[in-house]
Amino acid sequence: MFPPLIVASTNWLNSTLLVFGALLAIGALTSGIAKRSFLSLTPMFVLTGFVLGQGGLGVLHFHARSPFITDLATVALIVILFRDGLEVDAELLQTHWHLPLRKLVLAMPLTMGIIALAAKTLTDLSWFECLLLGALLSPTDPVLSSSVVTNPRVPQVVRHSLNLESGLNDGLALPAVLAFAAVLTPGGNHFVWWRFIFEDVVLGFATGMVVGFVSARLMPREEGLEPEIPIHQKALYALGAAFAAYGIATLPPHGNGLIAVYVTAITLGIRRPDLRAHFSHQSEDLVEIVKLGIFVVFGSVLTIHGLFGDGWAAVGIVAVTFLVARPVAVFAALTGTATDTATRTFMSWFGPKGISTMTFALLVLGDRIAAGSRIFNLAALAVFCSIIAHGLTDTPGAEWLARRSERAPRRPSLTVAERAPQSD
Repeated sequence: MFPPLIVASTNWLNSTLLVFGALLAIGALTSGIAKRSFLSLTPMFVLTGFVLGQGGLGVLHFHARSPFITDLATVALIVILFRDGLEVDAELLQTHWHLPLRKLVLAMPLTMGIIALAAKTLTDLSWFECLLLGALLSPTDPVLSSSVVTNPRVPQVVRHSLNLESGLNDGLALPAVLAFAAVLTPGGNHFVWWRFIFEDVVLGFATGMVVGFVSARLMPREEGLEPEIPIHQKALYALGAAFAAYGIATLPPHGNGLIAVYVTAITLGIRRPDLRAHFSHQSEDLVEIVKLGIFVVFGSVLTIHGLFGDGWAAVGIVAVTFLVARPVAVFAALTGTATDTATRTFMSWFGPKGISTMTFALLVLGDRIAAGSRIFNLAALAVFCSIIAHGLTDTPGAEWLARRSERAPRRPSLTVAERAPQSD
C-alpha cells in the first residue's frame, strides 16, 4: 500500500494531465472553429481552467501560493521573454519603429499611472500597491485579438505597431513589477532603489549581453559546418542560452534572471538572425504549450468571490483600464503623428491584457505581499474582461478598419507617414 500522501499526489497529477491532454486534443480538433468564433483558442483555456478549478467543479487543484505555480510562472516567463526578445531585431531595427517606440516610452508609463490613480481613488490600497497593479496591467498582448495582427487587410502600421509593442512591453514592464513587488515584500522597508537598479537591472542587463555574445560566437555558422548541426538542435541551443542566462544571473551577487533572459534574446537575435529564425520555426509548439499551461493554471485558481472581492471598485478599475487609461495614453503618445483619429481609437482599444499580465500576477501571488491576493484578483478580472470584450470585437473591429482603409485615398509610404507629423 502506498502512503495516503503519495496516493493523493498521484491522483492530483493524473487528473491534471488528463485535463491538459484533453484540452490540447480538443483544442487542435476545434482550432478551425475557434478561428471563426468570437473567442480565440488560447483564452478558452482560461475559461476551461476556471470551470474545472477552484471557482467551478474543483477537478483541478492548485494552491494559489504554492511553489509549483511560482516555478511554472518563472519557466513560462523565461520562454515568453526569450521569444519576445528574439523578435525585436526582426521589426524594431527596421524602418517602422516610430509609433511603437512612442507607445512604449510614453503610453506605457502613462497607462500605469492612470490605473494606479484610479486604484488609489477607488480602493484603500497603498500607493505602491496601486503602482504594482498599474505595472501589471500596462503590458498588451495581441494573442487575445489575433485577427487584428494577422488580417492582411488591416493597415500594416496598425498590425506592426500592436505586434511590436506587445513583444517589447513585457520586458519593459518587468523592472517596474519587480521593483514595486520588492518594496511590498516583508522587509521591503529596507528597499534601496540604487541597489535594486545595480543588482537587478544592471547585473541582469550585463549578464544578458555577455551570454548573448558568447552564445552567438560559440555556435558555428552554417558555411563552416561539416556535417551541419540539425536545425532543431540550433533551436534547442538558443533556448539553452535563455535558461543559462537566467541561472548565471541569479548567482551571487544576484542579478535579475528574467531581465538577463530578455537581453540575451535581443543580443542573440541581432548577432545571429539564423538562430532567431530556427527558434521561431522549431519552438512554436513549445511556446504554445507553455502559454496554454499558464492559461489553464491561471483560470483554475480564480473564484467569483475573489474576482469581485473589491466589489464595484474592481469593476471601476477595469473600466478605467480599458476606457480611460489606454485611450488617453495612446492618444497622448501619438499626438503629432500621421495617424488619424480612427486609427488611434482602434489601437487604443486593442491593447488587451493577456499572458504577460497573467504570468506577472502569478509571480506576485507567490510573493509574501500583504495585498498580493487583492492585486492578483484585480489584475485577473481585467484579463477575464479583456478575453470577452476584445474577443467579441476582434474580428468585426479588424474588418471595420480594413474596409475603412480600403476606401481611404492612398497615403505616402509608411516610413514617410510615420515621420511626417500632420493633423487629424
